[in-house]
Amino acid sequence: MNINVGLIGFGTVGSGVVKILQSNHGLIEKRLGASIVLKKIADRDIHSPKPIQVDRSLLTTEVNEVLDDPEISIVIELIGGYEPAKTFILRAIENGKHVVTANKALLATHGQEIFAAAAKMRVDIGFEASVGGGIPVIKAIKEGLVADDIRSIFGIMNGTANYILSKMTNEGSSFEEALKDAQIRGYAEADPTLDVEGIDTVHKLAILISLAYGVHIRLEDIYTEGITKIEPIDLKFADEFGYNIKLLAISKNDERGVEARVHPTMIPKTHILSNVNGVYNAFQIMGDSVGHILLYGLGAGMMPAGSAVVSDLVDLSRNILYGSIRRVSPLSYQDYCMVPKSIIPIDELFSRYYFRFSAVDRPGVLSKISGILGQNNISISSVIQKGREIKGSVPIVMMTHEAREADVRRALAEIDKLDVVTDKTILIRIEHKEF
Repeated sequence: MNINVGLIGFGTVGSGVVKILQSNHGLIEKRLGASIVLKKIADRDIHSPKPIQVDRSLLTTEVNEVLDDPEISIVIELIGGYEPAKTFILRAIENGKHVVTANKALLATHGQEIFAAAAKMRVDIGFEASVGGGIPVIKAIKEGLVADDIRSIFGIMNGTANYILSKMTNEGSSFEEALKDAQIRGYAEADPTLDVEGIDTVHKLAILISLAYGVHIRLEDIYTEGITKIEPIDLKFADEFGYNIKLLAISKNDERGVEARVHPTMIPKTHILSNVNGVYNAFQIMGDSVGHILLYGLGAGMMPAGSAVVSDLVDLSRNILYGSIRRVSPLSYQDYCMVPKSIIPIDELFSRYYFRFSAVDRPGVLSKISGILGQNNISISSVIQKGREIKGSVPIVMMTHEAREADVRRALAEIDKLDVVTDKTILIRIEHKEF
């Protein structure tokens, strides 16, 4: 039996999908018991050379040849962005076709509408490639950990940001130098905003939170901070304290509610996530039965993401072959069990903190700063004050005991107004407990 599929978007990931379907066709057929046939590829540009060669009769610039073909059972959307991707996916669903997508931004923003449409039409949606590239984190949560009450998710979910921080840590590069290198190597886009400002990571975290906790959340409720303000000096001080800095996605679900945030985080060097470098991603998930598990690998790229897309193709094809449509709910929880839930505001959270103050080299500065911290219930655990001047100021670095974010913000606002402080204080949160 043949399962006909149509592809919309013949870019990097689309090329990976085609290459895998070509090179591993026999292997997939042995595992599936049927043949997946790529019937049509729609793309805006079908004349420029592609990394993978296909029969030109498969190519079209008319997306309707994919969406309206009654012989096509599964539509793969790989154009990204909100529109026209959303319209194409909803059209495919309306036509009774199953959908595979890697579009994390679309699912994180408009997922409720898309999943509701799929439920109404009794079709399946696969989106493994939307989070973690070739790392099967979505399948792990939906199926492998279905018996577990998931308590927390910690993840390095963006390879571009992780590459930049790794290069800054290991080579002493500035952010600008590391970013330029990442762009030359093809790890960063010409406009890297989504990656370096944490937005891409937020999209991925939102999807995982829905799967893990059975909740709908608003993206704007997830506190987000990128890596553009991290300087080599902060990485050096982190090293002196025994930490590395990573752009970390953090989510916890307990009696207080759901916690969700994305920001640069100091992680002890002894922790496994602290040693995830380069363009690699890692997800640490804690369930009440399994404890901590770690998934690690390449989080993006032509072949890893293509592998995830084809994995979804095989899953959906199995459902078609055996008449078991929607055997696994797309978001792990049954549709009627999904509930809206607000995120605990960042001001209410407790953490340890790293502060780097820029101050004039004058007696009494340290006592002024520590006095304000004490007045705001912030206890200092260690201090480094070095005589070297940076841009005319001396850095004073402090590590705190656990404190409330609202108290920290209030204290820093007061400290930054002091006439002896020459620049805005750098703040980095610390994860120090076993997580």
